[in-house]
Order: sequence, then structure tokens, then C-alpha cells
Amino acid sequence: MPLEPQSFRYEHDRASGVATITLDRPERLNALTFEVYDELRDGFMTLDSEPGVRAIVITGSGRAFCSGGDVEDIIGGLHGRDFQGLLDFTRITGALILSMRRCRRPIVGALNGTVAGAGAVIAAACDIRVAAESARIAFLFTRVGLSGADMGASWLLPRIVGHGIASELLMTGDFMDAHEAHRVGLYNRVVADDAVLAEAHSLAARLARGPSFGLEISKESLDREWSMDLETALAWETQVQAGCMLDPNFRESYEAFRAKREPRFE
Repeated sequence: MPLEPQSFRYEHDRASGVATITLDRPERLNALTFEVYDELRDGFMTLDSEPGVRAIVITGSGRAFCSGGDVEDIIGGLHGRDFQGLLDFTRITGALILSMRRCRRPIVGALNGTVAGAGAVIAAACDIRVAAESARIAFLFTRVGLSGADMGASWLLPRIVGHGIASELLMTGDFMDAHEAHRVGLYNRVVADDAVLAEAHSLAARLARGPSFGLEISKESLDREWSMDLETALAWETQVQAGCMLDPNFRESYEAFRAKREPRFE
């Protein structure tokens, strides 16, 4: 069943194979509501197997990528809940990040303006981050009396920038500008504000032309192998790489080389 969200915009360019999710509450800096959390989680689960979708871009409309949880809709509402009610909410937020990491399609974040709180974790959960020069990022949780261990941030961030930088970002809640975020490896690319979406789409389209099974295994292995020793990682890679060699795309790359043409991966 095609994705038909009510709380964000969705487009699927069938020619390129790129699906685009646009957070669309610009008047609230694309702050998240309970509904947005639910639909994003379900959306990434759907896109994992949506026919014709080979890569995904997630971005925000207006002056922000995402400013985090909506102060009135979520933050205010949580103060009236007991522990079980709060746990129900935090499990929903974690499920969104898990759905992004388990989605077999490459996810490219096109980050603009404010990237804060839950929005920063969503950005970290992307496979690749293309940022506008305006894209200031902050993991704000300690600023509101919570811990930096939110939505998988303390798992994701050290793997991207290392333990020391992650500690500073998660403990201070300070904003980091785009060029510093690029310097420490949090952003893959920084471009002019008016070029960020085009750059992200271009990168996603390139990935969409790649070998989908090989990219799926690459994404899964990057997550799995953090908890493995070298021997276990090598055992895993020998198995999955042998499986990739049975995939038609391996044969296609060989035939394309012999014919001196670009491969046409399935």
C-alpha cells in the first residue's frame, strides 16, 4: 500500500528511485508531534519494502530541519503522565530510530537551519548527512533536565564523531555550527543553503543507481560489526560477501566492464 502520510509530505520520484520525506510544520520549525513520530516510524517501515524506492531523502520545510519535540503538544503533555505513560512515549521515539536503521534503503538527511533535540538524533540516524551552511545542530536534552541518552543518541553519536566529541555534545547541549560539525565528521558535506536539497537528491539518486543488495548489506554490517571482535566480523563478512556474489548485480558489473559501459544494477 503506497505511503500516504497526513503529518508530513511524501514524494516518490520513480525515475530516480528516490523517495523524499519533508517535515512540514514550518511555523513550528518542524517540531515533532505524537502523530509525526508515529507516521515517521510507520513510514520508514513501509519504505523498507516499497516497490521502486531505492534511496530516501529526509528534510524539513522553511527555516529548520527539525527543532525537536513540540513544546506544547509533547513536552507539556508528558508532565501529566505516570511512569508507564512516559515509557510508552519514549518507546515510540526509540522505535522511530530503529525503523530508520533497519530500513534497508540508504537514507540521506538534507539538513537546514535548526537541527535540534529529537531532530538532531533523526539526523544522526541517517546514513549520510548533507547540511546547509545554516544547519546548526544541538542535542538539547540536558538543557531541559534530561539525559543525553535519548532515542539512541548515546549509541549513534560516538560511532560518528568519537567518544570525546559525543560526550561534549550530549552533556552540554550546545549548538555546533555547520563547518565545525563537518570538521568533526558529524556532517558529510556542507553546501550553500539553496543547494542542500539538490545536493542530497543528487547523492541519493547516485545511491539509488547502485547495487541495492550490496548497499543493504553495507548498512547492516556497519551497525552489526560495532559489537563484534575481528574474528567474528570476518566470519560475518565472508558469509554475506559470498551471498552478494550470487546476486545478479555482481554479474552485471562484470558484463558492464567487459562491454565498456556503466552497470545497470537491479
